[in-house]
Amino acid sequence: MSNTIKKAIISISDKSEIKLILNTLKKYKINIISSGGTSKEIKKLGYKCTDVSEYTKTDEILDGRVKTLHPKLYAGILSKRNNKVHKKELKKNNYNAIDLVIVNFYPFEETLKSTKNHNKLIENIDIGGPTLVRAAAKNYKFTTVITSPHQYKEFILDIEKNKGSTSLELRKKLSREAFNSTAYYDSVISEYLNNMNNDHFPRKKTIHGNLVEILRYGENPHQQSAIYSKNNNLDISQLSGKKLSYNNYNDIYAALNISRTLPKNNGTVIVKHANPCGVSINNSKIESYKEALACDPISAFGGIVSCNFKVNKKIALEFNKIFLEVIIGLGFDNDSLKILKKRKNLRLIDASKLSEQNFNNITSHFDSLLLQSTDNKIFTKDNFKIVSKIKPTKKILDDLLFAFNVCRNVKSNAIVLAKNSSTVGIGSGQPSRLDSCKIAIEKMNRFQKISENDIIIGASDAFFPFVDGIETLVQNGVSAIIQPSGSIRDKEIIKFADKLGIILVFSKTRHFKH
Repeated sequence: MSNTIKKAIISISDKSEIKLILNTLKKYKINIISSGGTSKEIKKLGYKCTDVSEYTKTDEILDGRVKTLHPKLYAGILSKRNNKVHKKELKKNNYNAIDLVIVNFYPFEETLKSTKNHNKLIENIDIGGPTLVRAAAKNYKFTTVITSPHQYKEFILDIEKNKGSTSLELRKKLSREAFNSTAYYDSVISEYLNNMNNDHFPRKKTIHGNLVEILRYGENPHQQSAIYSKNNNLDISQLSGKKLSYNNYNDIYAALNISRTLPKNNGTVIVKHANPCGVSINNSKIESYKEALACDPISAFGGIVSCNFKVNKKIALEFNKIFLEVIIGLGFDNDSLKILKKRKNLRLIDASKLSEQNFNNITSHFDSLLLQSTDNKIFTKDNFKIVSKIKPTKKILDDLLFAFNVCRNVKSNAIVLAKNSSTVGIGSGQPSRLDSCKIAIEKMNRFQKISENDIIIGASDAFFPFVDGIETLVQNGVSAIIQPSGSIRDKEIIKFADKLGIILVFSKTRHFKH
């Protein structure tokens, strides 16, 4: 069912490409109603239009807050063209059908990025625009609605094909996109107001996002997948390499979550299957990478490297010695790009513009949403308590905090062994904490050369409920342990640590990662 367009209303904040649409409307002798800045722009470009106030015989009031909210407009948009009663009522009130609505909204989201002035933001909440769009989208059987300049070309092709009319198929599609637009717009506003009032978990929750890319597939080839962003683009940019997959993105964000907690311009993280398999802080960039790699070079094969610094030629040559899926850097110099781009499938990610804000993490299961704040606050010594008789030196305490920071990013149950601000063994994701201890120890003994003088740090993401875990670590060279408090056996654990003559530090908070 096609619908001939005779009258249109245009009210847009984004006036780009407006001339394209005006040429088409003029070609098919479509009368235009418009208001405010849109009306001025249309006339400036040499096209005819009737001002809304002239059409409705009602002046704009309240500083322009009320201009399109009029029954003459909404009756024209919402009337069913095949309904005798509707036709009769339109004729009785001297109203005409409006067949095309072209509207985009006041730029609330863009204004939000540029100002914190609440009054200015409130004035950029569009009322008339979304109302016009919702009315037209509801009546898609008879009314065409356009909400973005991106839709102009599709509309023009359709109206050309149908000689002044639009197809029902197009109107359905545009209606769906229109309701997506109004829902998105309202979601941005509601999130702003919720954040302003520190209401992070309101009774009704809407989540907005812009499609960045439909991915090849999800975790497995039979699963569909896409990535969305609250902005129009991601804060990370791909410079080279094969298209990113769902698993790539999952690993990238796992790596970045750790990198962001490391000292500025310092540290390397290697991730495999969303778990770190090596982390190191070293003032020498290349040594940082080598130490992270040495933790578990087998797992690092085919993994993701995240550098908390700009990648240079020297380290790029090191990267080339093993197979990697993704390299993340805070930028890449020209020499490193020349080297790394030779590997066509290697994905290079620039994370130099990644936002430092804290966002909620969202997971979904069975049409339910789980939301929580991120666990990436920078640790300070005030977050911890030394409970053993033997006290750590500053260097040992720094190593303990480093190991614990890595540990909170390892899937629970998690054990991290470290020395000199580098991981030397990681045990992850075991139902038994003791098994995680054994895996971390096995990794350390397999890949590291530990001397008697080395001080090995052990970190656990939760308390040891029994002494067996601590005993196993100490028997394998660990002399300082950090864990959260909270067990009914905390006193027993402290007593056992003192008996063994090791350092024991308690975190005041637990840091599981499921």
